[in-house]
Amino acid sequence: MTEPSRPHPVPGPPRPGPGGAAGPVRPAGDPAPDGIAGRFAALAQRPVGEHVAVFEAEHDRLTRELGTIDQL
Repeated sequence: MTEPSRPHPVPGPPRPGPGGAAGPVRPAGDPAPDGIAGRFAALAQRPVGEHVAVFEAEHDRLTRELGTIDQL
């Protein structure tokens, strides 16, 4: 019969990064996420019909940014 393995520690929640925010550190020169969060936060005060334009604009921006990544 085999010996039971030692218990392993259970990982905890992610630790906050620099500035208190959890997640990866953004390289210098990257657009701050505050502008994006601000645009999305402002949606609560706008009619639902206007939400689509905000999401489409962000989708277009992300598509442009991802298009600059070098392909292997």
